[in-house]
Amino acid sequence: MICFISSLLLLSQSLFSQSFVGIEQKYLAVKDYTTVTLGAQQFDAYLPLLKKKRVGIVTNITGVINSTSIVDTLLKLKVNIKKIFGPEHGFRGNIEAGEKVNSNIDAKTGLPIISLYGSNKKPNKEQLKDIDVLIYDIQDVGVRFYTYISTMCYVMEACAENKKECIVLDRPNPNGFYIDGPTMKDEFKTFLGLHNVPLVYGMTTGEYAAMANKEGWLKNKVKCKLTIITLKNYDRKATYPLPVKPSPNIPNLESILLYPSLGLFEGTIISLGRGTDVPFQVIGHPKYSDTTFYFTPKATALSKEPKYLNERCYGLNLKKDPYLKNHPLKINLGWMKKLYADLNKPDFFDKNFNYHSGNTELQEQLKNGLSEEDIRRSWQKDIENFKKIRVKYLLYPDFN
Repeated sequence: MICFISSLLLLSQSLFSQSFVGIEQKYLAVKDYTTVTLGAQQFDAYLPLLKKKRVGIVTNITGVINSTSIVDTLLKLKVNIKKIFGPEHGFRGNIEAGEKVNSNIDAKTGLPIISLYGSNKKPNKEQLKDIDVLIYDIQDVGVRFYTYISTMCYVMEACAENKKECIVLDRPNPNGFYIDGPTMKDEFKTFLGLHNVPLVYGMTTGEYAAMANKEGWLKNKVKCKLTIITLKNYDRKATYPLPVKPSPNIPNLESILLYPSLGLFEGTIISLGRGTDVPFQVIGHPKYSDTTFYFTPKATALSKEPKYLNERCYGLNLKKDPYLKNHPLKINLGWMKKLYADLNKPDFFDKNFNYHSGNTELQEQLKNGLSEEDIRRSWQKDIENFKKIRVKYLLYPDFN
């Protein structure tokens, strides 16, 4: 069982430090990101692997070393970088979720950027012909439908198929302190989830890469030549406020911790606060009956056409919810049950919901009014089976 700390937790006054202060209450341990030595910082471990190699880097705005892009850092170290591969949201991290990401030239370095989103989710033979090794360095949030791990696995497949080396530079998982949620079923595998893992899987990207590679989960069971540069001083029992937003609408620690629960609303009629300054921290709908709290989505540079543009949405402000102050080590289904029951709309769920949940059962359970306990009980067997696989690939002490 994860350990909690009973003390005053005062986070630094930054974008990622709100709502976690209190006295004589139990809190999830929050540790400073700088207390961990990142894979990217351990040059002695991987620079020798790049000597006389043509290098491609799969990264985005989160791939930083002390606020400097890993691309810029390695170029200064005379690494022969040939091109950059950018995932969803683009290399500079300013593209809205689901928006087309174009391939182009990076203005700062002059390097070509190859988009790994849209129709080209996986590097092809032509794109890799002048590459010997691909480095993957992206900060994840540890949720199955957050698409960066899908990008990583496609990159590993491409490396295996084209006989290229793959190096994963590990980073902390801010949701790595628990495992919960329904496990992906085969018929719903998409870019939102490629493998039969729970919604929250409790692994770093390095651990996940090793699991996908060795378990034969890559296409045609190929295996790539994989090197993982591990973390030092990583505490799986803690969460970590991130120094850079992992994606445009996940701006702070609250949104990161709420994302596993709120991401399921992507497949519903509910607004997640896009077009406000608190995305993934509020939820609402124009017809919600409790009008105590409301927000109005506006067009912004990050959300040009948010759901319910310019309409007042009534709902829930989760920024100071007890869930954040004393994390129960499970996703919250109560908010979904509450809004579904209140709105009572037959179109509450859309076709994307089952792809986020990974099965058909959760939608039916919610429609039938099952309790959170009964719903959670239905996925425990799958979680236990996953844990037996997961434990083989853990690179850091577990939370059990």
